[in-house]
Amino acid sequence: MPASNEDDLIARYFRPLATSAGSFELRDDAAILGEAPGDIVVTTDAIVEGVHFFPSDPPETIARKALRVNLSDLAAKGAAPAGFVLTLALPQPDASWLESFAGALGQDAALFQCPLLGGDTVSTPGPRMISITAFGRVKVGRMVRRLGAQAGDVVAVTGTIGDAVIGLDLLKGGPSRPALSANRAFSDQMVGRYRVPQPRIALASAIADCAHAAMDVSDGLAGDLAKLCSVSGVSARIDLAKVPLSEPARTVLAAGAITLEALVGGGDDYEVVCTVPATRWPALAAAGTAAGVAVTAIGEIVAGSSPPVFLDASGRPVTLTRTSYSHF
Repeated sequence: MPASNEDDLIARYFRPLATSAGSFELRDDAAILGEAPGDIVVTTDAIVEGVHFFPSDPPETIARKALRVNLSDLAAKGAAPAGFVLTLALPQPDASWLESFAGALGQDAALFQCPLLGGDTVSTPGPRMISITAFGRVKVGRMVRRLGAQAGDVVAVTGTIGDAVIGLDLLKGGPSRPALSANRAFSDQMVGRYRVPQPRIALASAIADCAHAAMDVSDGLAGDLAKLCSVSGVSARIDLAKVPLSEPARTVLAAGAITLEALVGGGDDYEVVCTVPATRWPALAAAGTAAGVAVTAIGEIVAGSSPPVFLDASGRPVTLTRTSYSHF
C-alpha cells in the first residue's frame, strides 16, 4: 500500500525505529534526550542525490551512509552515540524505496545503539536529500577537538585511505574499472567502501582517552589534516609510504589507474585522523588491535604554521596540487 500522507508515512516506516522512550513514538513535535552524566556532542551532515550518492544506489546503502557519516564525526570526538533526528526530502513517497530505506536505517540504529528521536519529512521538486543530526555523549570536558595538537604528537589514522575514491571511480566507469576487472571481490569492496562508510565508534572511548586532537576524514586525509593543524597552530610531517592502503587500492595504484595524490586528497574515507602524545600511542594502538580496527602512525606534529609536509619514500617533499574535496 503506498504511503498516503506525511503522518501515515512516519507511522508506517519510521515509528518502529523510535525505540527510545524520549521519542514518544514520534507522536509529538519534539523529543527528550534522557539525562545522563557527561557532555552532549551534536553533529549534523546531509547527503544529496547526485552529490553524495547516485540515483540508482540501493536505498539500503543510502540510509546507512546518511547515519554513518554522522557517527563518524561522533567517533572522532570520542563520543558514544545517543540518538538522532532525521530530515527526509523526497520528490515523491515511493513505498518500496521507503521500506528498504527505513529497514536499513533501523538496523544501523540498533547496531550502533543510536535510536531515532524525531525529525521531519517534506516533499521537494529537486533530488532526494537526507539530513541527520546525531547526538553523542562524552565525559565532561573530554570531547576531542581539532584544536589541541602539540609538537611531538604522533599523527595516526584509522583503517585505510582512498578506498572510497576508487569506489566512486568504479561507479563512474573510470580507469579503476579495467585495473580491477580481474578481481570482482576487490571491485565490490571498493564500491562498498564508497556507499557504506565504517564509523570507528569502537575506538571512540580510546580516542577520548588518548588523543590531543582528532577529526573524521570526510574530504580527504591531506586537506583534513591541514584543517586540524591550522586550528591547532602547528604543522606536520607525513610519510606517504606509511599511509595505510588496502590491497585493492595498491593494485589500482600499481596499475597507474590512480595517483597517490588522489587517494590522500579524495573524500568519503570516514576514517579518523588524530594526534596522540608519544606516551599514549601504545594505548591507542592496542585499543585498535582489540577492536579489530587498524590504527597506523603516519607522521608527527611539528612546530610551525605552514601546511603539513608530505614526504616520499626517499624523504623528499611532495607537492600536492589537490588536498581535499570541496563542495564550492
